[in-house]
Amino acid sequence: MISAQEALRRLREGNARFVSGERNHDALTSEHRRREVAVAQEPFAIILGCSDSRVPAETVFDQGLGDLFVIRVAGNIVAPSQIGSVEFATERFGTRLVVVLGHSNCGAITATIEELQRRHEEQSRNLRSIVDRVRPSVAALLAINDHMPQAELIGQAVRANIRMSVNQLRHGSEILEQHVQKDGLLVVGAVYSLETGIVEFFEGLE
Repeated sequence: MISAQEALRRLREGNARFVSGERNHDALTSEHRRREVAVAQEPFAIILGCSDSRVPAETVFDQGLGDLFVIRVAGNIVAPSQIGSVEFATERFGTRLVVVLGHSNCGAITATIEELQRRHEEQSRNLRSIVDRVRPSVAALLAINDHMPQAELIGQAVRANIRMSVNQLRHGSEILEQHVQKDGLLVVGAVYSLETGIVEFFEGLE
């Protein structure tokens, strides 16, 4: 079993390769690897990321088949199905690192800010369910400073939403809480820059 710190090191090194353009395509998607993971999988990290097409976790961390257990949903929100998926991976595969991966200029965050600043009645019930889960972190930010420039507001809201999702995973499941306390499970937050390709880990590292 790979420790959380070792898994974190692998992700950081993989992102550095991605940013530098030195990705290892052959080793990650080879026929041998495909046959190997067809028998069993042992993902070393769980990624709860946004569905944005510009942020595929395997690509930005330069990982291949069987390396990551990826859950993607708009706004990297935490709902019961996402918690259940994380529980499944920790229980079934013994994975000890969970990363909530947000990104710059997130559309779900922008939609939530727009909703709070000017109510959009045309939003569907399904889209509103996503906005409603993002709203608490953004509303708290707006309450502190409602005159913040829009670009700065979105950037801070992205981080606030990641922190909220990290906290929900840590404290919204008895199974995950037990793994944190007894088995070294680490739940961290990170933000991906669409402009630079760099992933910054900023929440839950201590």
